[in-house]
Amino acid sequence: MEIEKTNRMNTLFEFYATLLTDKQMNYIELYYADDYSLAEIAEEFNISRQAVYDNIKRTEKVLESYEEKLHLFSNYVVRNQLLEELMKKYPSDQYLISKLQEIQQIDEEEF
Repeated sequence: MEIEKTNRMNTLFEFYATLLTDKQMNYIELYYADDYSLAEIAEEFNISRQAVYDNIKRTEKVLESYEEKLHLFSNYVVRNQLLEELMKKYPSDQYLISKLQEIQQIDEEEF
């Protein structure tokens, strides 16, 4: 499994997990976050390896679809880049820096 895809799926999962069914959440979390194999997940839930694979592939598409429609992750990335740029551009403005850090903290608490 390629690391970029794993990282992306883990990140999308963080943003959209609450929109998934319990089964989708379990399979994706075990597969991507906990690095379980398809066989291990199948054994855990007493289903076929193919059923796990199919569910994971469908859930990946669902997560990508949510991001395509809602843009939570991409907006988060852009927002953080802008905050970092402002902090670098105005490092001596302590009031601005503190407010920018508050914004970052809000983002971190949400996700």
